[in-house]
Amino acid sequence: MNLTDAHCHLTYEQFAGIDAVIRRSIDAGVTGWITIGTDLADSKKAVELAGRFENMFATAAIHPHNAKTADQTTLAQIKGLAQSKKVVAIGETGLDLHYDFSTPQQQQDSFAKHLEIAKELNLPVVIHSRKAFDETMEILEAHESGLKGVVFHCYSGNRPQAKIILDKGWYISLTGVVTFKNAETTREVAKYVPLNQLMIETDAPYLSPEPMRKQKVNEPALLIHTARFIAGLRGMDFTKFAEAVTATTTQFFSLPHQS
Repeated sequence: MNLTDAHCHLTYEQFAGIDAVIRRSIDAGVTGWITIGTDLADSKKAVELAGRFENMFATAAIHPHNAKTADQTTLAQIKGLAQSKKVVAIGETGLDLHYDFSTPQQQQDSFAKHLEIAKELNLPVVIHSRKAFDETMEILEAHESGLKGVVFHCYSGNRPQAKIILDKGWYISLTGVVTFKNAETTREVAKYVPLNQLMIETDAPYLSPEPMRKQKVNEPALLIHTARFIAGLRGMDFTKFAEAVTATTTQFFSLPHQS
């Protein structure tokens, strides 16, 4: 069993002891990682870190929170960085209307430009969408022709919204939130999404799953709890579930198959 953490932030300061984090992850059966870029400096760190580990890959982008920094020069550097062999997607990009670290217009402009970069480089896109489903879909639909693939990470929407995403042939990635007591809507989605369009992630260092919520720093090793929980929800054998979501992640990001 070789799970892949489809979305984590292993460049963050909480993971200064990254070698120990990776050892614990491998011991738990989580043997692949997509570490996500959130601004230019972080994307550079992600690519460098991915270069240290055979089964670690990176993305490059300006997060919606940082969209005000997404000027022409910075985006050109993101595009250049994304041509590294270790970069498997553009992201995370999208819209966040919960916070106002960047204005809606700055976020929309940055998002659209990231989608064009993804199309030029034939890379899939990792989407951050918070309290902005309709607005996110509007921009995606305006730019969807030629997009290689789209995944909504840390999906927090409902089942009808999930159907809209899935009908496009796009993907949904779920976090440990699905294990939270008040997450019935997310559990409905977890049972509904076809396995060939479903991924799982930690979003580490955030969102530790039950029964590990008291562990303030989430890490890839804890993905096992989310996987077991969703397998149980779906009434599936755990190993078969793990194999299925890993295959979906491998296909979406065009990863080499782990031995």
